[in-house]
Amino acid sequence: MDNVCHTLVGAALAKTGLERHTALGGATLMIGANFPDIDAIAVPLGVSFEWRRGVTHGALALIVLPFVLVGLMLAWDRFVRRRGGGDRRPADPRALLMLSAIAIGTHPALDWMNVYGVRWLMPFDGTWFYGDALFIVDPWIWGALAVGVVAARRRRRRGESPDLARRPAAWALGLVSIYIAAMFVLGQIGESHARRALAELGVGPIDRVMAAPVPVNPLRRQIVASLDGGSAYRFAELRWTPTTSLELQEFTLTSHLDSPMASWARGSNSGAGFLKWARFPFFIEEGLGSDASVWIGDARYSVDPRVSWAAVRVDRE
Repeated sequence: MDNVCHTLVGAALAKTGLERHTALGGATLMIGANFPDIDAIAVPLGVSFEWRRGVTHGALALIVLPFVLVGLMLAWDRFVRRRGGGDRRPADPRALLMLSAIAIGTHPALDWMNVYGVRWLMPFDGTWFYGDALFIVDPWIWGALAVGVVAARRRRRRGESPDLARRPAAWALGLVSIYIAAMFVLGQIGESHARRALAELGVGPIDRVMAAPVPVNPLRRQIVASLDGGSAYRFAELRWTPTTSLELQEFTLTSHLDSPMASWARGSNSGAGFLKWARFPFFIEEGLGSDASVWIGDARYSVDPRVSWAAVRVDRE
């Protein structure tokens, strides 16, 4: 998910009363909710596909990162927050560790919910896992969490009891949890329905089907179907309202997975790294002879790798 969503989750957790456990509690929850994204440093280094949502989002990170964050927060507490002296109480390390673990755990859980996926087992296993439930930017989640956080803050400022003040944030988190669960179930149902509908239309043989969420509208899914071992992909749109319907696009994307150009593109560092991440890869050759290059794209995002962020170009050396 996007970092606005992660930050709002941390803020909502703070306003449920968790921030009162220790000094820097609210900051720890909001930073922790974003902390696994420290792997974003891979983007300017040009290795984002190999590194993003890997080591810092995996099982080992869920154990290690809370301690790293606690160390940073304690350093800030000692050398910045309490530097001027006074009677400020020091932050509680145990409480900070609890809050860090909770906040950091929400991050890969939410990231798993979209089609990009996460590698839960890193660094031991690079297998990708996908929830296919939420679009990466979901305004419904933003809105619910923002309302809950603002309402909780207002209640606190009016001097209401801690129990009453925390309720809007708790309700918002509960509502968002129900929404996410519903979107996950709809995705699973949508995938099964699309598979049956495509088979009835004579599309096949079908290997895999992805029912991807789309922006804003939770009752629509973009379907990508892998055919005959990934040799080609078909696309459709699934709508739940006013009646359940699937509209098949005439376009078929040939992947060229077994072509000579695909073979030498796989042998490059950038190509090999991209293909570890790609879910529906395809290859397009550009140019001739020694000037030829190969674009590798991912059909879950675009059918034209030349204009997609989810693509790499491999040049002949």
